[in-house]
Amino acid sequence: MSEAANGGDGTVPDLATREAADERDLAAVAAQLGRPPRGTRAVAHRCPCQLPDVVETVPRLADGTPFPTLFYLTCPRATSACSRLESAGLMREYAAELAEDPEFAADYRAAHEDYLARREAIGHVPEIAGVSAGGMPGRVKCLHVHLGHALAVGPGVNPIGDRVRELIGPWWAGGPCVPPPESD
Repeated sequence: MSEAANGGDGTVPDLATREAADERDLAAVAAQLGRPPRGTRAVAHRCPCQLPDVVETVPRLADGTPFPTLFYLTCPRATSACSRLESAGLMREYAAELAEDPEFAADYRAAHEDYLARREAIGHVPEIAGVSAGGMPGRVKCLHVHLGHALAVGPGVNPIGDRVRELIGPWWAGGPCVPPPESD
């Protein structure tokens, strides 16, 4: 993966230094999703084309709804690639591995704890306390969440997200997934 994909210099930003989503970012995300984004707090990861591909969301939406998904994968190409892996049964394979491999299960639990800590650093929402995303820590669902987490925080934190990243390959190779928004 290009080092430019996560802030340009290869470093993984922490929550305090995330890049706020500007109007161009929000317009790009709306085009990617086909609807206005909800609860976007920051750009958590950029594709090498420089469009956001993961956004960080607030844990409680403006209407008061708890929103446990901290890192939301927005790129339709990356999302489609995750969906293909899900359809091929990869989640069942990972679930079986979790049951059989204590080290893998411990790494997955650590990813769950990391996710919770990062979300809690933004805000406490009692309704979702202890609930991360993607089935963590006991089961595997929604590979999109795992890829978003891995891209947002860098390799070595979410073992499933890291694997998914390797399996889907360079989703950006065809250029931007949506036309970049016009500059003002």
